[in-house]
Amino acid sequence: MTDKQQQEPPKIEFPCPNYPIKAVGVNSDDFCSHVIEIVKIHVPDFDLTTVSIQDSRKGSFQSVRFKITAQGVDHLKALHEALIASDRVKMVI
Repeated sequence: MTDKQQQEPPKIEFPCPNYPIKAVGVNSDDFCSHVIEIVKIHVPDFDLTTVSIQDSRKGSFQSVRFKITAQGVDHLKALHEALIASDRVKMVI
């Protein structure tokens, strides 16, 4: 195997069901609902049962994890940009 082959990320086939995403922001009562509102704009058939919430050890931050059916790279990029643009989301993984 060449160095180039080892460095390439795995190929994702679209549509990609159960694509995991995590949004992290400052912990507040409405952070999860804020994230969900943004996701629903980009994923009209969003399944709320995929959502899980976890507070950081000290409780300062909260992560909202969910799964979507990713339609393509542009779809993922638009969702990522919308989440970050909200200024409440500090990181998207």
